[in-house]
Amino acid sequence: MPEVRAVLAAAARRLDSRVDAEALLLHVLEKSSSWLWAHAEEPLDAAAETAFAALVARRAAGEPVAYLTGRRGFWTLDLEVTPATLIPRPETELLVELALERVAADAAVALADLGTGSGAVALALASERPRAKVLASDASATALAVAARNAARLGLANVSLVEGDWFVPLAGRRFALIASNPPYIEAADPHLACGDLRFEPPAALASGADGLAAIRVLCAGAPAHLEAGGWLLLEHGRDQGARVRDLLRAAGFEAVFTAPDLEARERVSGGRLAA
Repeated sequence: MPEVRAVLAAAARRLDSRVDAEALLLHVLEKSSSWLWAHAEEPLDAAAETAFAALVARRAAGEPVAYLTGRRGFWTLDLEVTPATLIPRPETELLVELALERVAADAAVALADLGTGSGAVALALASERPRAKVLASDASATALAVAARNAARLGLANVSLVEGDWFVPLAGRRFALIASNPPYIEAADPHLACGDLRFEPPAALASGADGLAAIRVLCAGAPAHLEAGGWLLLEHGRDQGARVRDLLRAAGFEAVFTAPDLEARERVSGGRLAA
């Protein structure tokens, strides 16, 4: 039987990524990264080698690692993800950071995450603000089922899940803060046919000819569902900041801003409803 390190090295060359190869092998072995380094010279049994080879082949064909392992880390959480949900990305953690800056640690307020997918943003907020009540909505019942499993596994009882498109299921409720990572890619963007995006749900990625259809709905509808002085925070594309700020101001928001991500790209814009 081949050694673990030899099998891993061959997979890393095929994928041109040791990170991906390690993630897949650790998933098959159900081991931690520390185990991998301590046992690199051990033989890999035939069943594990076969299972690993199958995953490597699927990754080489383009399937995202997160879908192959069924897991993705976000914030401090380990989340289940499936092809029904967008894969949580590090840049979306900025949305969580900005929301937490606007909600006191002991605040017993109502928060909302619209288009929650796997529940990443809602669950991160619920974990950091245990006295808050977080509503997470999504138009996809399949995605909501994933979010519900994540909430249950993480023991976050201060999250409620509702099915429906954007503000439809909110039924006149108002919140201290609404956050959303909506679809914001232009429908004809060629990147949708590349890389991991090929496998993610199209409705969670693209939004109209200019990518702003969902953001227009969110900006226009949020005032009716925010408390006085409440915040709307939206993730968007790197070249959309100015247009999103215009939409926020047109909807009556004040203190409108855009924050850059760690790569200095405009990533999240927001505004506060007048008190």
